[in-house]
Amino acid sequence: MSSSLDRKQQAWSALFSEPVDALVQRYTASVGFDQRLARFDIQASLAHARMLAAQHIIGAQDLADIERGMAEIDADIAAGRFDWKLELEDVHLNIEARLTQLVGDAGKRLHTGRSRNDQVATDIRLWLRDAIDRIQTALKRLRTSLVDVAETHADTLMPGFTHLQVAQPVTFGHHLLAYVEMFGRDAERLVDCRRRVNRLPLGAAALAGTSYPLDRAMVAGELGFEGIAQNSLDAVSDRDFAIEFCAAAALVMVHVSRLSEELVLWMSPAFGFIDLPDRYCTGSSIMPQKKNPDVPELARGKTGRVVGHLTALLVLMKGQPLAYNKDNQEDKEPLFDTADTLHDTLTVFADMVHGIRVNAAAMQGAALKGYATATDLADYLVKKGLAFRDAHEVVAHAVRACIQAGRDLGAMSLAELQALHPAVQADVAEVLTLQGSVQSRDITGATSPRQVRAQIARLRAELTA
Repeated sequence: MSSSLDRKQQAWSALFSEPVDALVQRYTASVGFDQRLARFDIQASLAHARMLAAQHIIGAQDLADIERGMAEIDADIAAGRFDWKLELEDVHLNIEARLTQLVGDAGKRLHTGRSRNDQVATDIRLWLRDAIDRIQTALKRLRTSLVDVAETHADTLMPGFTHLQVAQPVTFGHHLLAYVEMFGRDAERLVDCRRRVNRLPLGAAALAGTSYPLDRAMVAGELGFEGIAQNSLDAVSDRDFAIEFCAAAALVMVHVSRLSEELVLWMSPAFGFIDLPDRYCTGSSIMPQKKNPDVPELARGKTGRVVGHLTALLVLMKGQPLAYNKDNQEDKEPLFDTADTLHDTLTVFADMVHGIRVNAAAMQGAALKGYATATDLADYLVKKGLAFRDAHEVVAHAVRACIQAGRDLGAMSLAELQALHPAVQADVAEVLTLQGSVQSRDITGATSPRQVRAQIARLRAELTA
């Protein structure tokens, strides 16, 4: 049989004739997870109080009392001694109730001209703005780590793949720079997302604005917002900014997952291209020879989790009429977990990538096994006057002969190549080596070591700007 809780402390209790059922209290409370908004709730409340005083809506002494009380609350929360109460529902009412205990009527006046609707929307935006900034720092560290390893391996040869089949030779440095570009686009998306996060809802009140002469621009300026939400209905009900962030975060994690998949493949004995530091791996409880790449594998799994959070927020919002609805309480846990997961993943990967150990011989051997210079031979014949389709056919015959003989194209003699087509001359040897292949691809964005180093220089300038 359920019990009930006293409604005396509720900010909205006067209308109701019976207390909230205890199970309902637990079901509807958010204080268990929205405590992390406390620092931002205090910041926003102080900015609101200063504006109220500047507009002569509250007195100077009220403001002084509020500032004093909030300083004590902030210190208690930071020290872990604040008494969070489930019956007070959320972070906002917990702080307000404690403030009123400390400073009396001044604490009750703080809520003048605002609602929990615009209050929570403001707090979430402040929190997310801070989270984006921390994620950007972690993203930059990961990109820098990738650039560092790419520079070390600007000349290291490996097979480039399409369909997971050996295609053409590339350098390991060039391959890693592809991820630097992906994460660079992610950084751009987060910058753009942050602009839309950074708009002030406070002043919208419950949904219609307020009759008090609030100075919303003053509050926006003090809190560092770049703009003000222009429609009060939209201001309290909008969660586009959270969805947009989760979409950007999901795409970052997709890029992490693609890198993870390659690290797992490259570390397997079938490839043997790399090894990861022991501190990022685990062993087997039954197979003593195993070294499992747990961090990349788990990152692949966590990508599904973040993508799921994006879906959850989209479904959460799809059927809501204007303005605020209690459904929106469900925005926080997916949003918080997305930001935490992304930040932690990027931080771990920035360190792990720096520790990659490369087996250059295995990479080069795999490229030789896959006839990776076949396209170079076709291009060579085109430069000698053949149509590309004819050159393609000639090289296909050459590859077939090599497969039957169990050797690489570069091992064919000049006479054997000339037997396939008389246009072949002694200079063909220059294009049949892996080194010659990558060196020949010397246009912007290509895999030649010279171009890789040029891209690294560009990226270092960008990352240190």
